[in-house]
Amino acid sequence: MRKLFVVVDMQNDFVFGSLGSGEARAIAPKVRALVEQWRASGEEIVFTRDTHGEDYFSTQEGEKLPVAHCKKGTEGWQIIDGLHRGERVFDKPVFGSEELCAYVRAGDYKEVTMIGVCTDICVLSNAVLIKTACPSSVVKVLANACAGSSPAAHEAALRVLASIQVEIFD
Repeated sequence: MRKLFVVVDMQNDFVFGSLGSGEARAIAPKVRALVEQWRASGEEIVFTRDTHGEDYFSTQEGEKLPVAHCKKGTEGWQIIDGLHRGERVFDKPVFGSEELCAYVRAGDYKEVTMIGVCTDICVLSNAVLIKTACPSSVVKVLANACAGSSPAAHEAALRVLASIQVEIFD
């Protein structure tokens, strides 16, 4: 069975920078350990990377979240140190990646496990896209390796994900 491990938006701005949080910093060691574990297992790992340009504040997201973050090429846009080692990265200008979704479908992955930030925004969006486009794939979210925009939003997102048959694990 083909499996894919997706690390969502573990970027400097979401962990240490303009949209960083204590919760995101707290999961970073767990995320690093899981990535190493997956590398050792030989299963495929991919990353998503929130990617914005100069026009960010004129986009719908920029108008509703007017905080500069993840501008392409900046330190905040980079995946946190020691995490990425040349695996495929899906840059995405919005919450969910249609390119990642097409990759999962084309690769006929039967199990997709997701970790990262923010549970209630980008993890949720990508999980919903994959679950919708690949209904025969099992989508899993490791709750203790995710952080939301707030603890309450994290918990709410996990409930929504569970309601659409995304498997939630600690």
